[in-house]
Amino acid sequence: MKPGTRLKSAACDTEVMVIRSADGQIECGGSPMGEARPTEPAPLAADFSAGTLMGKRYIDSEGKYELLCVKPGKGSLSVEGAALVVKDAKPLPASD
Repeated sequence: MKPGTRLKSAACDTEVMVIRSADGQIECGGSPMGEARPTEPAPLAADFSAGTLMGKRYIDSEGKYELLCVKPGKGSLSVEGAALVVKDAKPLPASD
């Protein structure tokens, strides 16, 4: 998957833009994401229902995946069942 690809959740309204990715299935709400939203919504998994926040970047623990949320939803993001977390902002240098 190349950077700039927009993925849509099959389980909720979440949409993300791929910033960085590797080989693996990106999921939202426990269901695989795709470039087109399916006509029949998938069930939202209870383990992946924490929600997404618009404008936030989500990363995995190894830094192989980075996704930008462009439309929030009820499902949370994961890769192959491993949850993604919100990326922390870089601290600005202190000015004296």
